Amino acid sequence: MQHLSIFPILIPLLCGALMLLPPFSKTLQRQRILSVIGTFALLISSAFLLHQVMMKGVHLYALGDWQPPFGIALVADPVSTLLVTLASFLGFAVMLYALNDHDKGGAYFHPLFMFQLMGINGAFLTGDIFNLFVFFEVLLIASYALLVHGGGKPRTQSALHYVILNLVGSSLFLFGLGIIYGTLGTLNMADLAVKVGSLQGENATLAKTGAALLLVVFGLKAAMLPMHFWLPRTYASATAPVAALFAIMTKVGIYSIFRVYVVIFGDHAGELANIATPWLWPLALLTITIGTIGVIASPGLKTLTANLVIVSSGSLLVCAAIHSAAATSAALYYLVHSTIASSALFLLADVIARQRGQAEDRFVRSRPFMQPKMIGFAFAICALAMIGMPPLSGFIGKIMILQSAHTTAESAWVWPLILVSSLAALVAFSRGGTTMFWRHNGNSNNDVNTAKPLEIIAIGLLLVALPLMVVFGGDITDYTQNAANYLHDFNASAYDLLPGATS
Repeated sequence: MQHLSIFPILIPLLCGALMLLPPFSKTLQRQRILSVIGTFALLISSAFLLHQVMMKGVHLYALGDWQPPFGIALVADPVSTLLVTLASFLGFAVMLYALNDHDKGGAYFHPLFMFQLMGINGAFLTGDIFNLFVFFEVLLIASYALLVHGGGKPRTQSALHYVILNLVGSSLFLFGLGIIYGTLGTLNMADLAVKVGSLQGENATLAKTGAALLLVVFGLKAAMLPMHFWLPRTYASATAPVAALFAIMTKVGIYSIFRVYVVIFGDHAGELANIATPWLWPLALLTITIGTIGVIASPGLKTLTANLVIVSSGSLLVCAAIHSAAATSAALYYLVHSTIASSALFLLADVIARQRGQAEDRFVRSRPFMQPKMIGFAFAICALAMIGMPPLSGFIGKIMILQSAHTTAESAWVWPLILVSSLAALVAFSRGGTTMFWRHNGNSNNDVNTAKPLEIIAIGLLLVALPLMVVFGGDITDYTQNAANYLHDFNASAYDLLPGATS
């Protein structure tokens, strides 16, 4: 159990590496079996890690027993373990969906899928900002190849834009890390948090520059305006399993913003205290605005879902701008909800597209569905969840965000935008659903590729999680509040992770 913190990284790493070697490399069926076993083991180990942190508190795992700030440290705390469990659950469900021949569009789907999970989990668990960069690169390199999985001109064009933007982002990340290391002499997050408050003069100005570069990088990952334009086309062109897994990609950027600008550049950072807040407020509000416009203008379900991801990113950035434990708690709850709901909607959009022939997922007249009741029920749940209507978890998440806006100025900006974005989603889903389910031309095609059992199970797993988040809402919100309190507790998130440090 003392090594449990590294399992979410080690399991996908070993599975991905094994798939590149005989006898797995030449047999897709064996890769599938190993992927299911690996993602299920990842889910179980992540759940155990979450339980261990709940029962015993934060676990610092120093690789090679090199203690911070000198060695590589993994920090299993209430925030990181929650997101690792979310990523593992998402990976297991999406893998089940991919087994229905969605993994045949290109080589190395399964090892790339595993390496992407490794990068995502590593980014959540790392306690060192340089290793955050390393895991960013691992998940990005895997995502480059997964994005073009299945081929086609639209995917290739989207992948090219995506790669170029992220290469620029990686370069800025390195520049920012170099500046911060040059001024503070460390890249361990807890050590940075302790030392940054003592910076003055030119060193403080340099550190501000490094912090600003990191905000640009994390904003790119989180699809924060004006760096959001890559997301709708990229997500809409990807295959269904890839788009569903990508639903958590923006959350890595959101998590990094919370981790870096609450713990390191938070209230205790001296001249650099809350350096990101003045930038986050306008950019978060504009991100919601542009995402809402995209929602109204979306011509199809995949593009609609992608624009809703932008709206959810803006809502989470608003929580980061409010910069309170209540807002962070709301962000954690809403992050889990929005990731699961958008992932389920990406998978459902693929089922819908296959049954509508040439119309695919576009909001135009087409032939009837072969499975109208199942698809209609799933669509209704996804729509209610993404809009934020009761009785599903989106309602609770948005209520928590609204309640976290305490001052009059915060409420005056946050309430209208959140409510208008929900109204826009209601209009878009009503328009799209009416067209797809009630306006038909011709008869249904018996030769159409209907949803298979594994696809239904995968979508069902994700959809069941949404009402469960309401049923166990009290326990979950208690957990997110404790996680938020930990993140905003400078002693717990900084000093306690440095052996021998005193506050």
